[in-house]
Amino acid sequence: MTRERDYNLEMADVASRKYAYNFDFDVMHPFMLRSFMPFLQPGNCLELGSFKGDFTRRLLPLFDDLTCVEASDEAIAFAQNQLGDRVKFVNSRFEALELPVTYDNIVLTHVLEHLDDPVAILARVNRDWLATDGRLFLVCPNANAPSRQIAVKMGLITHNAAVTPAEAEHGHRITYTLDTLEREATAAGLQVVHRSGIFFKALANFQWDMLLKTDIISKEYLDGCYKLGQQYPDLCASIFLLCKKGRA
Repeated sequence: MTRERDYNLEMADVASRKYAYNFDFDVMHPFMLRSFMPFLQPGNCLELGSFKGDFTRRLLPLFDDLTCVEASDEAIAFAQNQLGDRVKFVNSRFEALELPVTYDNIVLTHVLEHLDDPVAILARVNRDWLATDGRLFLVCPNANAPSRQIAVKMGLITHNAAVTPAEAEHGHRITYTLDTLEREATAAGLQVVHRSGIFFKALANFQWDMLLKTDIISKEYLDGCYKLGQQYPDLCASIFLLCKKGRA
């Protein structure tokens, strides 16, 4: 990229797409954490890309030492106002980030697809920020989610991994599949020790937001979609890699 990025502008809603939906906050965030729980390590935690602190709030009860790095100063200000001094906030681009310690848990959720050089940042995670026995929790939107495949058949997007104009306005650079996400992690030197999907998803986010306002969707149905996602990771809303430190 040659132009300077405006991270505050990228997080703003646009006419055709919100930056984040209630589906993300109320459905995906709890199920992401549920997927992480068996693998969380004792010790500290680093969240890379905290947005306005919604997922941070879910991490707070699990860690006494929680640091969040976010490029948008407006998002940092909002999160600080909501969460106070319980979290160490760092307003920085990852490319310029210097941290004084390493971390037992690093969380990178729906962020990698925004980066100009994702392999370089994952290499820094591996080399500089991840503790020797630490774990990286890497989650990205899935190009092969049924909702995207349906959109292709409807003619709304050209192919599963397309980056739509609205996604580009929000700073997306790529849409990952399980194999391309693992390619990036291994190219950065990380060891992938677990791979999965989070939540079987056949509807678009805005459709889910409409449904969640009704009594059509039950907790049992949501749990069923989560469990089905474990069986069919390639048909999930998001894909999840658990990584540990590898070669430098």
